[in-house]
Amino acid sequence: MNKQYQLVIFDWDGTLIDSAGRICQCLALAAEDTGLDILEAEQYRDIIGLGLPEAFRKLYPGVSCATTMDRMRDRYSHHFLGREDSPSEFYERVEEGLACLWESNLKTAVATGKSRRGLNRVLDVCGWHGAFDATRCADETRSKPHPQMLMEILEETGTAPEDAIMVGDTEYDMDMARQAGVDRIAMGYGAHSIDRLAPYAPVLSAHHFDDVMAFLDRSIVS
Repeated sequence: MNKQYQLVIFDWDGTLIDSAGRICQCLALAAEDTGLDILEAEQYRDIIGLGLPEAFRKLYPGVSCATTMDRMRDRYSHHFLGREDSPSEFYERVEEGLACLWESNLKTAVATGKSRRGLNRVLDVCGWHGAFDATRCADETRSKPHPQMLMEILEETGTAPEDAIMVGDTEYDMDMARQAGVDRIAMGYGAHSIDRLAPYAPVLSAHHFDDVMAFLDRSIVS
C-alpha cells in the first residue's frame, strides 16, 4: 500500500510540459550563433534539467571563455523567448491533475532548471502565480543534482523529507531527491529514458500523468 505524502514536488520541463524538442533546437541555434559545434540532439537532451551554466559546461567542457558562454546563454534565451508566443504544451492530463491536487490537502512545489524569469513567465501565461506552495529555480540556488533546491523547499513548506515526493524525468531529479532523502517518481516520457532512472530506486515508474495521480490517491483528501 502506498504511503501518504504531504508535499509533491514537480520538475517542470519534461515532466509537466513537453519542451525537450524546443530546448534542443534552441541550444543548437545558440551554438551555431556562438560559433560552437552543433551537437547531436541526444547530447542536448542529456543536459535538460540542469541550470544553464552547468549545462553549457557539460556540453562544451573545452570552452573556458566566459564571454563565449555568456553569448551562448544570451542566444539561447533569444531563441527560446522567440518561440514562447506558442507555449510548449502540457503533457496529457497534467492540468487536470494539478487542479485536483490544488483542491486537496496536499502541498505542491516546483524544482526546476529554468531561470526565475523563465518560470515566472510561464506561470503568468497559465495564471498560476501562487498556485504552488513553493518554487525554486536554478539561478537562485544550487543547480540539480545538488539537493539544496529541495532542502529549501522542504524548509519553506515545513515538510520532513520522508513526507515529500519528487516527480521528475531526469537523472538530475532522481539524484537530487535521493540526496535529500525524498522519495522519487520517475516519468518515462521525458528527457531521460526510464532505464536511466531505474538505478535511483523510484517508488513508481510512470508513463502517463494519470499514473502519478493514481499513486498519490491515498494521500489526497479533498
